[in-house]
Amino acid sequence: MNQDTWTLGGHTFHSRFILGSGKYDLNLIKASVEQGGAEIITLALRRVNTRPEENILDYIPEGVTLLPNTSGARNAEEAVRLARLAREMGCGDFVKVEIMHDSKYLLPDNYETVKATKILADEGFIVMPYMYPDLNAARDMVAAGAACIMPLASPIGSNKGLATKTFIQILIDEIDLPIIVDAGIGRPSQACEAMEMGAAAIMANTAIATAGDIPAMAGAFRKAIEAGRSAYLSGLGRVLDRGASASDPLTGFLHD
Repeated sequence: MNQDTWTLGGHTFHSRFILGSGKYDLNLIKASVEQGGAEIITLALRRVNTRPEENILDYIPEGVTLLPNTSGARNAEEAVRLARLAREMGCGDFVKVEIMHDSKYLLPDNYETVKATKILADEGFIVMPYMYPDLNAARDMVAAGAACIMPLASPIGSNKGLATKTFIQILIDEIDLPIIVDAGIGRPSQACEAMEMGAAAIMANTAIATAGDIPAMAGAFRKAIEAGRSAYLSGLGRVLDRGASASDPLTGFLHD
């Protein structure tokens, strides 16, 4: 699997596990890098650190790509402001555009996300838009200059899994950019299933942060993502709509 690299914004990655660090657990970050193999970690720009002795940047090793996100932005204008701030702070050109003005369900605003994607892509950012899986919106994000598409699997933080599986598959089939499944993945088996579908990568946070053994769960996600990718590359076996098919031939048996 180490040779199965993928490219995002001209950068090559080996791991297909991306850590969303929204829970801001330093043990989570350490485990996700060491056991999970994460090479990209998000950084919430609007999160306040209430413990001066703990700095999230101190726990992210060199070589790991920072992915500032615009979590907390309610419209394109706020998202663009946050992205520019991240660049000025030295966080690089990657940015995850995350725009939500719905505080109950935390669903992304696709319309405002397209607007922000266009502005930031024109300014040279590597834009990774978080979106509700809709083909027309995804096409608009591609046209706006997105580097990938990040559809939610289910409501953020819910651990409900692939509730939007059918629509994610449509994006995988129709969009010629990496599809990174983001939000709602609750189990390694669900991450594996998304990779079997042809997703380029998985972003996870809550599933690992709320596990009983965080390092073990990070390792489990790594293995599941690698297994799902291997299955996709191998070509999954056919599925019969009805009836059965013997795995062994029904002719040529020895008779008494």
